[in-house]
Amino acid sequence: MAYKPRMSIIPTNQQGRSRKKEEDADACMLTDSEIAGCIQDIGIPMTVTDVQKPNPAQIQQIFEWFAEVLVNSTRETVEPAMRAAAEDVCGDFSDVIPPDTRNLMAFFVSLRRLLYECGIVDFTFNDLYKPTHSRMARILSYLINFVRFRESHTTVIAEYYNKSESIKMRIETLHLEKQNNEDRLQHLIHNRKAMEAEVRDKALRNEDLKNQLFALQRQQEKVSARLEDAKQRKGDLAMMLQQKTQEKAMLKQESNKLRPYMLQSPSALQENLAELREILNIDKAHIDALDRRARALQTSTESFSVVCADVAACIKILDEIRQELAKEEEELVRNARQRDALSERGNNARDVERAETMLRRQLAKWSERTEKLREQSQAKAREAEEKMQELQAVHRQQTEEHTRKGKDMNIRRVRIEQTEKKMLHLKENIENEIHAAHDEYLKMESHIKLYMTEMEQSLSQ
Repeated sequence: MAYKPRMSIIPTNQQGRSRKKEEDADACMLTDSEIAGCIQDIGIPMTVTDVQKPNPAQIQQIFEWFAEVLVNSTRETVEPAMRAAAEDVCGDFSDVIPPDTRNLMAFFVSLRRLLYECGIVDFTFNDLYKPTHSRMARILSYLINFVRFRESHTTVIAEYYNKSESIKMRIETLHLEKQNNEDRLQHLIHNRKAMEAEVRDKALRNEDLKNQLFALQRQQEKVSARLEDAKQRKGDLAMMLQQKTQEKAMLKQESNKLRPYMLQSPSALQENLAELREILNIDKAHIDALDRRARALQTSTESFSVVCADVAACIKILDEIRQELAKEEEELVRNARQRDALSERGNNARDVERAETMLRRQLAKWSERTEKLREQSQAKAREAEEKMQELQAVHRQQTEEHTRKGKDMNIRRVRIEQTEKKMLHLKENIENEIHAAHDEYLKMESHIKLYMTEMEQSLSQ
């Protein structure tokens, strides 16, 4: 049964872009001799013929070396992860996929990722099992250039490698911590279940104890009620006992009183009775006398009360008389004071009359003086008015003279200004004439000097 040839899963436009990249990246291609030399440098024997006619086993060995060096991917590192993945996926049927196939798939994935980073995006199984010269030359050239680039950036790669190692260590520590925390969680869950069982037991015991406590409380209430009844009965019995003891004491006292009479003979009792009757009669007579005396005292007290009332009335009348006398004395004193005041007022009135006459005399004198002063002031006012009129006339004359003199001054000022202008004009004319005369003098002097020089010259000739 014939199968169709294997088709690429990459889209056509992406294939076109990849071909364009390959054409642009031909500058990165190495010659066969360079490729063979580089492969020999890593410890794998290879010649130019091997490059031109690649061997699948040799090519796989080269790819394994590059994967181990660049990606740290070997059969030993890949096998545990793939076995665990097969167990997770297939379960008990993990042997359905052979171990070599699993390891080859993991190796192919890691190698394809490496070549994708190098720029080879179309790596397939045919490159492992059916390698061609063009493909191997291109793939090995890209790998060698990538190794050269990696060696030129060793420090950066080492730094990131150290970071990745530290991250791996951190991941491992976190994984261990996670495992420990999971163990602790399982232990805590187990303890929680045990504690929940204990809590349930304790809750049941608590419920039982609560029920017992409620029963005991009910019994306690009953006992307290019985105790209250007993206390009340005890109080009642104590009161009854106290009453009985009091009655007993009273009866005992009465019996003690009657016991001597019971022990005596009837004759002695009659004698005692006669004595007691005599004593009673004496007491009655004494009481009657006291009653009479009390009645006499009552009558005397009543008479004394009447007398006291009369005496109190007399005392009250005397007090009223004393008050009336005091009022009359006050009236007399007030009348005397008023009489003195009237006499003083009469004296004051006479003094006032004398003062009034004196003041009238002084008023007449002052009125005469004021009349004289008014007449003098009127005369002075008339004189002042006359002087004012004279001064006003003088002021009018002076103002007229001042205005006239002002006009004359203005005229004179105008004339002076005109004369000053004329003087300035004359001064300017005189100065101009002086300058003109000076110029004429200079001209004449120059002519004379010229004439003298000509005369001297003529004389010298």
